[in-house]
Amino acid sequence: MYSVNNIELSFSGNPLLRGVSFVINKKDRIGLTGKNGAGKSTMLKIIKGLQQIDGGSVSFPTDATVGYLPQQMVYPKGKTVLQETLTAFEEVNNLKIKIEQLGHELAERTDYESDSYHKLIDHFTRLQDRFTFSGAEHADASAEKMLKGLGFTPLDFVRQAEEFSGGWRMRIELAKILLQTPDLLLLDEPTNHLDIESVAWLETFLKSYNGAIVLISHDRIFLDTVTDRTIEIVKGNIYDYKASYSRFVELRKERIEIQKASYLNQQKMIAETEDFIERFRYKATKAVQVQSRIKQLDKVERIEIDEEDISDIHFRFPPAPRAGDVVFDVQEITKRYGDNVVLQNLWISIERGEKIALVGKNGQGKTTFARILMQEIDYEGVLKVGHNVKIGYFAQNQDKVLDESKTVFQTLDDIAVGPVRTRIRDILGNFLFGGEDIDKRVSVLSGGERSRLALAKLMLEPYNVLILDEPTNHLDMHSKDILKQALQNYDGTLILVSHDRDFLRDLSDKILEFSDKKIKQHAGDILLFMQKKRLEQLDDLNKKTEQNRQSNAEKSDSDNKKLYLLRKEHEKKIRKAEKDIGLCESEIERLETEIKTAQTEISNSENASNPEFYKTIELKQKQLEAIVERWENLHSKLETLEKEKESL
Repeated sequence: MYSVNNIELSFSGNPLLRGVSFVINKKDRIGLTGKNGAGKSTMLKIIKGLQQIDGGSVSFPTDATVGYLPQQMVYPKGKTVLQETLTAFEEVNNLKIKIEQLGHELAERTDYESDSYHKLIDHFTRLQDRFTFSGAEHADASAEKMLKGLGFTPLDFVRQAEEFSGGWRMRIELAKILLQTPDLLLLDEPTNHLDIESVAWLETFLKSYNGAIVLISHDRIFLDTVTDRTIEIVKGNIYDYKASYSRFVELRKERIEIQKASYLNQQKMIAETEDFIERFRYKATKAVQVQSRIKQLDKVERIEIDEEDISDIHFRFPPAPRAGDVVFDVQEITKRYGDNVVLQNLWISIERGEKIALVGKNGQGKTTFARILMQEIDYEGVLKVGHNVKIGYFAQNQDKVLDESKTVFQTLDDIAVGPVRTRIRDILGNFLFGGEDIDKRVSVLSGGERSRLALAKLMLEPYNVLILDEPTNHLDMHSKDILKQALQNYDGTLILVSHDRDFLRDLSDKILEFSDKKIKQHAGDILLFMQKKRLEQLDDLNKKTEQNRQSNAEKSDSDNKKLYLLRKEHEKKIRKAEKDIGLCESEIERLETEIKTAQTEISNSENASNPEFYKTIELKQKQLEAIVERWENLHSKLETLEKEKESL
């Protein structure tokens, strides 16, 4: 059990958390929710011990471990993907050294009846159990399985980690944390850089996770799938619900209705009391009653209503000017980055009024395709843009390419043309930039504020095609809902890249799936696509089995080189496993000989009553059991490695 006790925290004199307390139980699945700026990420930092507090405390069980995935991090360099992932076991390797040290200490001690000796035995046993459950004996296999679940291929394992984008490197950090199997997992927006398949895999993993989880996410489906408890931070206080997110939303509405009724009753009582005080303030015969009412009023704890978040984005996209029947005609388009072919020989036509979602694993070319449609990058083939097409574009890194030296107002004012210039303040107000906010420099804005500002730029003129690449990454639940409603009402053509299943639901009428350098079209929305994909994956599995039997696939020179390196890695691991097995067998032989000798000596009548012999035998038998278990695990690992090598 983890305890958050009476946490107080203020920034620049403004209270953020006011006496917050709650308990995290051993297998809790908690979703932390609240408006942007309510203190969700700060609360995770407090639990991890990374944020100083003004008052209160956080208490953990002895030897408890905590894993923390922040939204932003500094990534190490100089290792391959697999090598970097295996650093997750550094702490466990240190644990192994500690166990060996304790084993030597136990062997040298003779105070078998002392409390300190028994405490040492208990500590030794706990560390051994922790090492056994850590999975360190199968580190390589566990790491590879984890990486595959998060979307990496075996060929990626030997690539340098810094070759990958920030989103993929975040996956490596997530893999490291999950492999460490901490008692408590703190995850801040873990799905931000995951594709739909990886999110589904992570959901399955977390549902069966053995420890406690506290996570922040703006993915409603992810929260409903993983969590069964929701803690909302509101105005520095918390409300704790034993419910998943969707059920919490219903309960929250009920709570606010009760608050409103209580507030109205209290306001009526206050008004009546104040009226009594005012009418009889100067009457001597009522002086006692008046003073009593004044004291009564002073003691009233005023009810505040936790109003639902009505300060969200509220807007409609301008009506779309009429375009031609076909807005984009893609013919034989191929895109290469050096020797790497991302998209190959694409043929597709996008018609006026279609709402299309681009989906697929990260790195399959969705953003590249969007940039080709914008003609931002070179490509091979032909792209025909339809008559009178006017494109509004939200880039995935739009919030980062804004000019940080400009103010919020200048960002729009510098590009606005014509009558819309008189409406800039109204547009900014619709996106929650009011009063002094419009004079803020972009450099001081949060990620969510920058995303809102980038969306506001799309209001400056009417577009008949919107291309939006991950527009919801920094938006909270309410803002996403408002944006979704605006897109549903939009009468132009929509091309949308997103990994948020709830956001895509009922928003698109066609899915373009990016896979293996190609695009496959699917009619319907994201839920129908996902149901269909499950069947396709089973069919693909059968096809793959048949292909393996035929063994007729030819590899490119580049792939052959990578496979060669991968085989070399496996051969190295096999040699190490064989060496470790030999060492184990020598150790087993030594311990069996020592136990047999000790048992012979204990049969001597002079030694039969000496507890030292029994303690020695007991310790050596425990050591023997541990070594035998390690020997068995190494054999299993060796068999796995040999099979994997054969399949390469």
